Amino acid sequence: MIPTPRPTCIDLFAGVGGLALGFEQAGFDVVAAVEYDPIHAATHRLNFPETAVICRDVRNVSGDDIRAAAGIGRGVVDVVVGGPPCQGFSLIGHRVLGDPRNELVFHYLRLVDELRPRTFVFENVAGMAKGSHHVLLDELITRFGEIGYKVRLPYRILNASHFGVPQDRRRLILLGARRDTRMPQYPEPTSVPPRRNGNGQEPELELGLPVGPTVWDAISDLPEIERFEELNSGDVLVHALRGGSDYARILRGDVFDPTDYSYPRIRDARRITGCQRAQHTLESRRRFAATAPGSTEPISRFLRLPASGLCNTLRAGTATDHGAFTSPRPIHPRQDRCISVREAARLHSYPDWFRFHRTIWHGFRQIGNSVPPLLARAIAASVLRSALDVRPRKPSRSLGLGDDSLARVNMKQAGALFGLEQPPIPQRRRQLARA
Repeated sequence: MIPTPRPTCIDLFAGVGGLALGFEQAGFDVVAAVEYDPIHAATHRLNFPETAVICRDVRNVSGDDIRAAAGIGRGVVDVVVGGPPCQGFSLIGHRVLGDPRNELVFHYLRLVDELRPRTFVFENVAGMAKGSHHVLLDELITRFGEIGYKVRLPYRILNASHFGVPQDRRRLILLGARRDTRMPQYPEPTSVPPRRNGNGQEPELELGLPVGPTVWDAISDLPEIERFEELNSGDVLVHALRGGSDYARILRGDVFDPTDYSYPRIRDARRITGCQRAQHTLESRRRFAATAPGSTEPISRFLRLPASGLCNTLRAGTATDHGAFTSPRPIHPRQDRCISVREAARLHSYPDWFRFHRTIWHGFRQIGNSVPPLLARAIAASVLRSALDVRPRKPSRSLGLGDDSLARVNMKQAGALFGLEQPPIPQRRRQLARA
């Protein structure tokens, strides 16, 4: 491998940028991101100020639109990444990509065809490969072949907990390459999960891999947010963090990470975001207190996290166009409350500089919708090494974050930022999170 200018990445269905961050950390420049939700798009712009963020329905975006926004002309695109939502699986006939409920998968395929990247990374829920659902996946693989791309088979279900993330989260990953490009390899695990619920069974330790971080490794250095009255109404705490695990110190930027090739972000390390307190009733707190770590509180169905184990899969809930349902949030392992947005971000492997929307509801939705950056980094590093034959380089400059007002916009304001006369998702009335 020889050093080259940083390879280019285009992120489709980008959310706030979990995949984008992992690819940047592996050594890519994310030149464009397409995201339908204006709140997510505004947060993406805040954290990736040099990425062209296109806030539009992907069905109305062309490859030329993306190239123009990114300013790359007819230049080479090294990878297109993304995870289109799959809302239905029709088994009638043989071309399930024709089912309108699955059309976003088709538009991912279409944009790969129009952009002609050297490689692509398709990610989705693990359930896409189960039962009758695999019909859609099988057709997608066939269609990639028809447009001149080979696919690395068998596809893989990767668990983030095998890549240094303290969360049990499985994602389907499909890798492919243009016929003139070497086939990418799936990454191999870099860690094994910690012992779960103290059962003493550690069969995977025979692999000789290090044990990954626990829930407590991820969050123990964060302050007890209920000591701070200002967090009843705001999400920012000025506080110096000390101690903690190597995992925590890396995420807060106190320890050098030789495998991180992202642009350092200029920030005040004492400013901790995502710390707003949820408003729990006394009855809820009583039930939380009676719930043992590793078990589920029977009324709320919230899991109380085991300090020495893994977090369960963090989920997004639904946006306002699907009822604005909040997904269950885990209970803190040692405090009688739900975890904060920042604690969820740690459990998802986001660095502390990464800014989410200030509200608890949007913040959890953004995290739950995203790929853990450490998992994305492992995938990106494998693509870079095995298919593109590029040795990553540390950047020579740092980036500032965008205007923090981008973390405080409502849906209407976010839509206006991107020139949308009518936001595609109805605005949600702000409510205090309660359990």
